[in-house]
Amino acid sequence: MALSPNMNVMIRAAEKAGRSLVRDFGEVEQLQVSRKGPGDFVSSADLRAEEIIYNELKRARPEYDFLMEERGEVKENNSDTRWIVDPLDGTTNFLHAIPHWCISIALEEKGEVTAAVVYDPIKNELFRAEKGIAAFMKNHRLRASGRSDPEHSMIATGAPRRAPESRAQFNEEYRTMQQAGYSVRRFGAAALDLAYVAAGRCEGFWERDLQPWDIAAGYLIIKESGGLVSDIESRDNPIYTGNVLAANQSLFQDIKKQLTTAKQGKDAA
Repeated sequence: MALSPNMNVMIRAAEKAGRSLVRDFGEVEQLQVSRKGPGDFVSSADLRAEEIIYNELKRARPEYDFLMEERGEVKENNSDTRWIVDPLDGTTNFLHAIPHWCISIALEEKGEVTAAVVYDPIKNELFRAEKGIAAFMKNHRLRASGRSDPEHSMIATGAPRRAPESRAQFNEEYRTMQQAGYSVRRFGAAALDLAYVAAGRCEGFWERDLQPWDIAAGYLIIKESGGLVSDIESRDNPIYTGNVLAANQSLFQDIKKQLTTAKQGKDAA
């Protein structure tokens, strides 16, 4: 199946930024042994990647606006179509020379994500989806896992680093999920976690307090793979609440039930 013009634009931008980040990642591995560490260098790598993506997308679609991790909201055209971009998801992994990070680009039209790319340049895996067309990794169609037994299922998650209240809630959720029999993993890159659920590598993923650029692309890839994705508690769009639950169809309701149980346990404590 031929790729749409917008998908071609997104892939070209992601791959160009990916080449820049891979070069910088090679430098980070050397900087790990230095006394100062690679912190400032990684911030520059992030900004360089975002600049590449911005320029590529702007040149191809000058009428679209942007929501980006570093630049924030760029409304030059007051358009109802915009790119939602995370140039480096998994920054802490990148900072520590761990080869698990990605680029995330979503196209949002009238408040709905219609195209998505999550690109892992280290493994050369590009996950993509367009609304109503399906999700793919390269030319392989993605389908969410069919596993239905928690004892044989892997769930990915992310832990908050800031407010003690958020950490306490996460700890209760983590404990509850393990007691329910799930194998829980924290990989450190939310966009890749969502893509992995779509690919059937994990049965589910949950995390709170994320940003739109962490979720938007993975949200569509999950839906187009046959998985389910929602806010953890409400009917609101998780891209903008920041609290996301994604899973295969067999386990979605059970995972949601476990997270509700954890919240009730924390509130009662």
